[in-house]
Amino acid sequence: MGKDSGESAMKKKTMTELNRISVEQFHETEKIPVVVVLDNVRSEMNVGSIFRTADAFLVEKICLCGITAVPSSAEMHKTALGAENSVAWEHYASGVDAVDALRQAGYVVCAVEQVHGSVSLDRFRVKPGEKYALVFGHEVKGVSQEVVDHSNLCIEIPQSGTKHSLNVANSAAILLWDLYRQLL
Repeated sequence: MGKDSGESAMKKKTMTELNRISVEQFHETEKIPVVVVLDNVRSEMNVGSIFRTADAFLVEKICLCGITAVPSSAEMHKTALGAENSVAWEHYASGVDAVDALRQAGYVVCAVEQVHGSVSLDRFRVKPGEKYALVFGHEVKGVSQEVVDHSNLCIEIPQSGTKHSLNVANSAAILLWDLYRQLL
């Protein structure tokens, strides 16, 4: 409670106060130079959650690869909450196809994976003028070795617990927030 008035100084904002833009305005808004690649992500709810995070942080587009579901399913919509309509997306037969196309288009492809020689996220710095593609993988198998081999580098999220594993949607949120804040 507030000191004198009895009201909370941390009153929740109304939807009007949040100043949300429309889908049309989102399409016209400048995006950060980041593309997300989903390499065989099997859960439609994870895919939907990543769409929602991509919307929040103004990602250019999402590349949906292999078995990764494409928008229009009820399961995906449960977590995307309409972000599947705002964030651009493309489907590729494989993660390698997407990664190779992005590298040809000038993106630095960063697989988010635990590998020898990875860069710890707390030491990763974006370079002005560079475009980035972040690759996230299957919930159990991670980013395929073939996609890792086609990437420019790997970024690893430092962890201290017993599992050394995060949900793919959580990993995407962490990485996208970090790049978003660095690019602002």
